[in-house]
Amino acid sequence: MKKFEALHAVAVPIQQSNVDTDQILPARYLQKPRSDNFGDYLFRDVRARRQGSNEMPFVLDQESYRNGTILVAKNNFGCGSSREHAVWALCDHGIRAVIAPSFGDIFFSNALKNGLLPIVLPAATVAALQDAIVARPGSQMKVDLEAQIVLAPDGTSHEFAIDSFAKHCMLNGLDEVDYTLSQMQAIVAFERSHDDEMPAPTGGQR
Repeated sequence: MKKFEALHAVAVPIQQSNVDTDQILPARYLQKPRSDNFGDYLFRDVRARRQGSNEMPFVLDQESYRNGTILVAKNNFGCGSSREHAVWALCDHGIRAVIAPSFGDIFFSNALKNGLLPIVLPAATVAALQDAIVARPGSQMKVDLEAQIVLAPDGTSHEFAIDSFAKHCMLNGLDEVDYTLSQMQAIVAFERSHDDEMPAPTGGQR
């Protein structure tokens, strides 16, 4: 997992509530191997519907937001099915953080396990952030995980909470397997101490 360092990047507004995992990654791509670039399928159907229509291109296809790596979304982002692939699609596209008033519970957990930082801020704060980046497309924001602070385009600061274990893993680029391996010395010592406490085997019974 890639380490999460201070992120200073273009912010992208997702101006729809209840964006579910099937919108983020359509179900037909679930059988593809993890080695595929799932970023190619991110919001695939939403983007396809807008191509050739009179609608504005999907926000990630607009020049001002094309290279954005921070999403600012509305409530209940990532609801729906539990597919981890939705998080893979965001990560493979280059998204490193999603700010919203609320998230689907399983999406939130999957995000932390894959190095995508989900940040919960009050609905009024998120609405103000969206207004700012819509008014000035291409505006940048800063996410400082160490300090647990989001800096808005106008420089105002907003604190966010995160579980201490998840924070440690993200700052150090550790997934659950990496973290377990990093504790191997302690695990071996624990096992040895319990081996020493085991009673000596007695002779077998007839």
